[in-house]
Amino acid sequence: MKVVLSTLNAKFIHTSLALRCLKAFSGHKFDMDIAEYTIKDPAMNIVSDIFAREPDVVGFSCYIWNIEETITVVNMLRKIKPELKIILGGPEVSYDTEQWMERLTDVDFIVMGEGEETFDHLLTEIETTQKYHMVFGIAYRKHLADSVEIRINPGRPKLDLNTLPSPYRFEEDLPQLANRIVYFETSRGCPFSCQFCLSSIEVGVRYFDIERTKADIIYLIDQGAKLIKFVDRTFNIKRDYALEMFQFLIENHRGCVFQFEITADIMRPEVLDYLAENAPPGVFRFEIGVQSTNDVTNLAVQRRQNWSKLVRTVTKVQQSGKIDQHLDLIAGLPLENYDTFRGTFNDVFALRPEELQLGFLKMLRGTGLRNEADKWGYIYQDRAPYEMLGNDLMPFADIVRIKRVEDVLEKYWNDHRMDSTLLYLVDHVFDSPFDFFQSFGDYWERQGWQKIGHQLEDLFSRLWSYLIYAQEAEGQQLDLPVLQGLMKLDYYRNHRYKPRKVWWDSIMDKSEWSSWMKKLTEQPEQVNEQFASYRFNERDLQKHIVLETVPFNMPHYLETGEVVAEGESLLIAMYIQEQGEKQSSANIYSINISQTVQQ
Repeated sequence: MKVVLSTLNAKFIHTSLALRCLKAFSGHKFDMDIAEYTIKDPAMNIVSDIFAREPDVVGFSCYIWNIEETITVVNMLRKIKPELKIILGGPEVSYDTEQWMERLTDVDFIVMGEGEETFDHLLTEIETTQKYHMVFGIAYRKHLADSVEIRINPGRPKLDLNTLPSPYRFEEDLPQLANRIVYFETSRGCPFSCQFCLSSIEVGVRYFDIERTKADIIYLIDQGAKLIKFVDRTFNIKRDYALEMFQFLIENHRGCVFQFEITADIMRPEVLDYLAENAPPGVFRFEIGVQSTNDVTNLAVQRRQNWSKLVRTVTKVQQSGKIDQHLDLIAGLPLENYDTFRGTFNDVFALRPEELQLGFLKMLRGTGLRNEADKWGYIYQDRAPYEMLGNDLMPFADIVRIKRVEDVLEKYWNDHRMDSTLLYLVDHVFDSPFDFFQSFGDYWERQGWQKIGHQLEDLFSRLWSYLIYAQEAEGQQLDLPVLQGLMKLDYYRNHRYKPRKVWWDSIMDKSEWSSWMKKLTEQPEQVNEQFASYRFNERDLQKHIVLETVPFNMPHYLETGEVVAEGESLLIAMYIQEQGEKQSSANIYSINISQTVQQ
């Protein structure tokens, strides 16, 4: 029997762990292919490819991001191959399953919950006796003499994870291993009960054998994996386990990067100390779900969170300079209005995470919050991703405004294109970070920029346009020359190669530029020893550096991060590749012009 396991990933670089788990469990019994696509692929292309594989059975792994596109594919497959057995599984169809069976009449079976054993049993029954009432954990259609009934079988007991074969060792995965994300699980389940999360439904945490886990990771690294994302809901729930795994990964990473979901407020000090001392820079990434800093909101969704301990962990990790941190917020939780969410945003932004993801509440099937939606006055999308459209305290108008914050936050802060400028604005100009991003986001939408694309230069010129507007129309007290100087610094830092154009109008006079080139050639030590060590002649300098003047003490700023608007400085951005390596960004130098002139 030919079986095709399929899913529509959000992006090509993603891989489906679920499909590989199913094939690892049953692939030796059936002729089984994995066929992965993306939600951007045309449905006709997907259907044509599946059809060409000549399956008897096709199974789709379903999530909120792909369910509607999957339904389109299913409908087409049913028309062109009526005898095909179609099975759905995954978190999106494991809840409200009878509704799915009623809506999706082209689907024969739905596998609910943990799938390996259930899917294997179902395939066996399809191939042999068709006694589907014996298969725990499925929904199916019972064909009677004059009707068809939907039957929902009892659930299946949880598996012993140590009986499951490894899903990480398929030879067909090896050619693309270095170019795609490997999703890896060391445990299943979550110890917490957050009512907006599907993980709250499963009680308890089960672990895979740690030695098998280590062997699989070593295998993946040996075969060239570059990024492994652990899908454990709380990787650090067991201190000793987390410490042993961190130590193992540090000793064996060989350049592979590992990303974890951690609960920051339960991270033990000794684990933090170990990471601060031993973690190689850039090898670990932490994703931390903050969601809200509003105590009454966390209580309403049964979320336990110690804010002071969370801050301690994030600060300690940040001070080590070893690990990037991705902090998550959810707008639209119960008992959080626009003003209290503003407070949440500002609390978290004050931690200066490398990435701050502002998401919006999804009313996921099966969750406690969806089941009690009326209690909080929620309205939400009827179809995936079930995003909330408002509740008693946060109407749709506020959601729309916060979405503007999300838009510019993603483009400017999370991509780190203008850190110097943004930090100056949120620390010294606007009342709070949220107020800046809200005001800028509102302006962005009024200009219609959300409807068109952008290049790097556009992002700078649009921020500059907004700053002029903020001063002239909104009365913001802005030192525009200083801000333009910071933006010039950020612009040059964003380039790996000497830029061919700039976004500002006022450029250095040619005679002044020539004078500086001569001075830097004859007296490079006035910049610093490193600059002088290049021993560039004037022609080399013209090839590798750009010059600009800025109206503040740039050397002091580069050393301390403090803007002192005294005098004028020369900004020098050098673009050079050393020892055959690609330069990640410009080398920035600066000298105080007034002091240089006196000398």
